[in-house]
Amino acid sequence: MILIGLGANLDGIYGSPEQCLQACSELLADAGVYIVQSSNIWKSAPVPVSDQPWYCNAVCAVETMLVPQQLLCALATIENDTGRERHEVNAARVLDLDILAYNNEIINEQHLTIPHPAMHERAFVLYPMQEIAPHWVHPQLDKSVDEMIVDIPKGQQIKRIENSQLLSTYVDKQAILS
Repeated sequence: MILIGLGANLDGIYGSPEQCLQACSELLADAGVYIVQSSNIWKSAPVPVSDQPWYCNAVCAVETMLVPQQLLCALATIENDTGRERHEVNAARVLDLDILAYNNEIINEQHLTIPHPAMHERAFVLYPMQEIAPHWVHPQLDKSVDEMIVDIPKGQQIKRIENSQLLSTYVDKQAILS
């Protein structure tokens, strides 16, 4: 299972952060990344705590023929094309796309770490993930999503936006391969 985390807390060319996340299904499909399943969109306070606007977050299960490094490049291109600027760590952003998991692979490279190194500490990742992959087990921590949720550091504020799943762009696997 390939899982991607999506986040946004600034208005951009697609409108509000929620509208930007909704636009991602088409942007990902254009890059050869097809949403199979999506969580609802969740609103969350910034982590670490700051005076930034709250984020809209979602997690998607995707299908792609891209290897992890190619997928990382495709996600960075989408971020850049939507107007993301990288001036400081943890800055507000128009769009943030992260590879959370790529099947059960463990990758530790200079610019790519899979599973995402902070996912197990983030309510805005784990609660949306619980909606679509409740039985996923972290390949390094050997913990389920539910077990990781119990260990989330306290003080993270999050609430679900009902009926806000992203559009699925899944097509038959044969179409992906051709």
